[in-house]
Amino acid sequence: MTFLPHHELGRTGFRATRLGIGDLADRAVPLPTCVATLQRALDHGLNVVDTAPNYEDGYSERIVGQALRGRRDGVFVIDKIDHLEQPVAPQLDGSLQRLELEAIDLAVFHACSTLPELEALLQPGGGFDQLAAERQRGRVRFCGLSSHHPDVLLRALAAGVCDVVMFPLGPYVDARYLEVLDRARQLRVGTVCFKTFGAGKLLGDTDGYQRPLSVRPRGKRSSGGDDDDAPSLPRLSVAQCVRYTLTLDPDVALLGLSFPTEQDAAFAAARAFTPMSAAELAAVRDDAARAIAGKGGVWWNPPA
Repeated sequence: MTFLPHHELGRTGFRATRLGIGDLADRAVPLPTCVATLQRALDHGLNVVDTAPNYEDGYSERIVGQALRGRRDGVFVIDKIDHLEQPVAPQLDGSLQRLELEAIDLAVFHACSTLPELEALLQPGGGFDQLAAERQRGRVRFCGLSSHHPDVLLRALAAGVCDVVMFPLGPYVDARYLEVLDRARQLRVGTVCFKTFGAGKLLGDTDGYQRPLSVRPRGKRSSGGDDDDAPSLPRLSVAQCVRYTLTLDPDVALLGLSFPTEQDAAFAAARAFTPMSAAELAAVRDDAARAIAGKGGVWWNPPA
């Protein structure tokens, strides 16, 4: 076992590893291979797994369900309510069926990133009341919110409805998310964070999640020399991104660990972790701003 529990996840009582396993579903990869990849991360000691119905149309949940057969104990399973305006129970029915589980640890309203969406969930009989009912039924242990907007997250924390909040944290995220992190700590609300790699933009030439750039900038050459037409843009290393995020110290940093090579790079960075100084953090932020330029929209940093 490489990783041991590090942080208590808010007030849930669960001690989580620094790293969590994000969505690794890819329908181009056979199901047994995806299952084995997830189990490999679990074998290294990681104990937080995140999924959602809309990750490859249920494929991610099926992977998680099969990977957890016979090893459910000690793993904190996060799943999502994707359709904020629809009843919770039928959505949870489908997720539990695909997961082959009777209950999940954390049910999170997914990508709730506007205040009107949140206010609808907070209304009497709305989504959070429905999740509370599922908690009473024993199908959900804890409730939370995932958002790409710091104002929404701060409002949810003020409403007192979340055991855990999920939000971006990494070298290229809005500084307002640090206020969310601090406020959640004050309230003993768990923090599970994503976008360490900026949807892959910080690590490679992509406009997000391994999609090739639709428009490639001119004037830069790769290391292949003058005859190589493929531009190579600035990028950060896995070690820089992981070290930066772990320095900010969320309860869990969710990473996409879809292949053994990706896992090994992230695991090595976490094992070698030492906190960055303020100057080092600032330098990485500057590098990240250069690395992400020209790589499409940054939807997790809304206008102030």
